[in-house]
Amino acid sequence: MGEIVNGPGYAVGNLELLGEGYGFRKIRRGLDLKEFGANAIVMPPGFESSGHYHDEQEELYFVHRGRIAMTFGDGTTHELGAGGLARVDAPTVRSIKNVGESDAIYVIVGAKGGYVGRDGRTADGLSAKDAPPGARR
Repeated sequence: MGEIVNGPGYAVGNLELLGEGYGFRKIRRGLDLKEFGANAIVMPPGFESSGHYHDEQEELYFVHRGRIAMTFGDGTTHELGAGGLARVDAPTVRSIKNVGESDAIYVIVGAKGGYVGRDGRTADGLSAKDAPPGARR
């Protein structure tokens, strides 16, 4: 994919289009997200972030590639590999370290406001929860 594509009601792209080298890839800006924040972080082996917390936004961390250790304000550390997930409340202090031997890439999604419920519908207008199992995607 050579560029971010914006269509009527959607945008598609690739992390490589949002920056290069180590650090933040601004997904929110790149795909024009409006309801939540999202960033990808590319971290070299051995690098450790400083601790941080938020005033209001809860965050979800998803490890796309590599292995990270998350240390929380209570002193515990949890290692997460590819596919690993962590939810962190806004005021909880957290820091991240790449404990693998290659670059780590993880995605952070943050927001405040809450879940709106299961409101999906199939293309023909049926509620997704009432659609036959084969129709779910």
